[in-house]
Amino acid sequence: MVQKVAKVELKDICKVYDGDVKAVDNANITVEDKEFVVFVGPSGCGKSTTLRMIAGLEDITEGELYIDGEKMNDVPPKDRNIAMVFQNYALYPHMSVYENMAFGLKIKKVPKAEIDKRVHEAAKILDIEKFLDRKPRALSGGQRQRVAVGRAIVRNPKVFLFDEPLSNLDAKLRVQMRAELSDLHLRLNATMIYVTHDQVEAMTMANKIVVMKDGRVQQTGSPLHLYNHPVNKFVAGFIGSPPMNFLSLNVADKDGIVISDGDFELRPVPSHAEVLRNYKDKTVYFGIRPEDLRYCENPAPNSIPAKITVVEPLGADIHLWLNAGTQPMVARTDPQHVFKVGDTVTLVPDMEKARFFDRETELSLLGDNS
Repeated sequence: MVQKVAKVELKDICKVYDGDVKAVDNANITVEDKEFVVFVGPSGCGKSTTLRMIAGLEDITEGELYIDGEKMNDVPPKDRNIAMVFQNYALYPHMSVYENMAFGLKIKKVPKAEIDKRVHEAAKILDIEKFLDRKPRALSGGQRQRVAVGRAIVRNPKVFLFDEPLSNLDAKLRVQMRAELSDLHLRLNATMIYVTHDQVEAMTMANKIVVMKDGRVQQTGSPLHLYNHPVNKFVAGFIGSPPMNFLSLNVADKDGIVISDGDFELRPVPSHAEVLRNYKDKTVYFGIRPEDLRYCENPAPNSIPAKITVVEPLGADIHLWLNAGTQPMVARTDPQHVFKVGDTVTLVPDMEKARFFDRETELSLLGDNS
């Protein structure tokens, strides 16, 4: 099944509700043809509202929306040539799977033979051909979600919109459906926009991620770029699991720039030290990811002593929850070592991968390309 593809552009988009509540503030987002773009952020960040404005289910207060170069602000949802997959599947319980998938086409008076062809093509792609005669109540959650996706596919839309479609599924099925949706994107060669609060979904599925907070776009980029070069503390802490550690450390000059909290002292790499020199005698956030902390059996230079508060064995690795002085942190380490709550361990951070953030603005001191 060949899909139409389209570029989606949001230019200075705002959404203000009654009471001057600004749900989306000056969003500028471009989704290129055939991209799989994920809007991610905590609850209430504006990601679903943004998706609904693209769909035409919410009015745009300010700004302009373009799909395939055509302004869509005042175009009714039915005329936007988009298809949306909802969190709750939104299937008609009294209709069979076939009837659910065919319903939108029947409303548009598509010829019966064409409907039959499209439904069976979509069912084959999603491996639900054997369920076409069943009612939704006879299907599992994952099967119902496939039907909802199939109903979108048969419409042959320019753009697919997904609003947290996997949140009702159990953890194992979510992993499976993530892989299936990524594969579907490649097979359909379609433009897809996907909303989730789960950064793991965003990292594993997206070509491009849009991170949102409090109605504003914080950063846009590929998953690895956001992971390695976050523009601010929020993005750094939101992308990655377990999240990045942040320690408040003082910058000093002791025959070179060091950062410390009194219990330990770290020397940044030369390029980072040059930036930190501007913050001498000030406090900055030192960011280091759990996987960039190496356990060392003996005290070592450029290391952090920390006391274990929780040990989480996960099979392939172990998460250690610790306190470095009074500051909490987590380390991801090898399961071959035996750790006990109450032990003090030595952790050596990979200073090449360290991030630094301004205490007031929370912006990265290194820029997003360091």
